Amino acid sequence: VQLQASGGGLVQSGGSLRLSCAVSGFSLESYGVGWFRQASGKGREGISCISSADRISHYADSVKGRFTISRDIDMNTIYLQMNNLKPEDTAVYYCASSPHGCYLYGTTWYKNPATSWGQGTQLTVSS
Repeated sequence: VQLQASGGGLVQSGGSLRLSCAVSGFSLESYGVGWFRQASGKGREGISCISSADRISHYADSVKGRFTISRDIDMNTIYLQMNNLKPEDTAVYYCASSPHGCYLYGTTWYKNPATSWGQGTQLTVSS
């Protein structure tokens, strides 16, 4: 299982950016895939998750209404469209996958050895 995140950068407050995560070694139809972020000096925060087992996508309250997760099964890629960005969104963003779906992803994935992580991509939002 491999995940490769990309698309981070420097954006002004109120701007938009889309992160991508190319995956291999598993099917997006069988795994939950999600996005996490870690700001400097803070813990890792689960912000969004999507899986075939769920009828809805999951979002943390901090990004709900501004971020949208999606996936292209044919391209083996997941995306995170981020709109109305705020300085507090500044963090390293990670994509991850789990064979256990999105259930409690924000609190269980980071301590579950079945979770696979991509390398992070830095997002900086200037005020």
